[in-house]
Amino acid sequence: MDPHLSSHVHAATAASAPSSPGGRKAIADALPVPPPPAIIDIEAGAPENSPPLPAAADPIDGAGGEVDYMARAQWLRAAVLGANDGLVSVASLMIGVGAVNATGKAMLVSGLAGLVAGACSMAIGEFVSVYAQYDIEVTQLKRDGTDRDEAARDALPSPTQAALASALAFAFGALLPLLSGVFVPSWWARLVAVCAASSVGLAGFGAAGAYLGGSSMFKSGVRVLLGGWFAMIVTFGVLRVFGSVFHIHVSSA
Repeated sequence: MDPHLSSHVHAATAASAPSSPGGRKAIADALPVPPPPAIIDIEAGAPENSPPLPAAADPIDGAGGEVDYMARAQWLRAAVLGANDGLVSVASLMIGVGAVNATGKAMLVSGLAGLVAGACSMAIGEFVSVYAQYDIEVTQLKRDGTDRDEAARDALPSPTQAALASALAFAFGALLPLLSGVFVPSWWARLVAVCAASSVGLAGFGAAGAYLGGSSMFKSGVRVLLGGWFAMIVTFGVLRVFGSVFHIHVSSA
């Protein structure tokens, strides 16, 4: 090797090496410090000094711990729809019959018939609708090859439960106008009692649905209340005109 080149190499090596203990300490301080080893707790099954694991996400909660209102949409729609339908249908039916018949028995029988028929209609309609959805989802699971997955099958909708829930919700809503007009002897007072009780129920159902859905309680209550009033007024008016035109008015006890 060229002696001049060798001297330059030795000089560069000597310059790069630390010439004192302080220099070696500075280099050691600059190096990254490895993290301390995790101490495994045999009984707990997790490192003692490991960072805490994040909490499992709640399927009902959304991001940031907020309530996922979309998860409530399906059952909330069925419950509110069934209760409002029962209340408006039976109240309108009783008021319509009361427009041509002044007896309390006629309104009571018409309301009871509306409750039973409406609950059965809601149950059958919901059963057929949800069963169609069930068949579609089962077919899709078979196409995906996950029809034997227990978790996937447990997530399928239940037509029987949906039918029972709709029938009970309808009956619950229908009981309010039915019971409010049973014990009132006067025809006019009976109509007022049914309308007043139905108005309170409509506003309450609308506000409750909005509260559970995270929307404006006032707007929802007013919207449902106006819709119920419209149905009752139209039913009373049509039956009143029909009775006047065809001279249908039963006032016997």
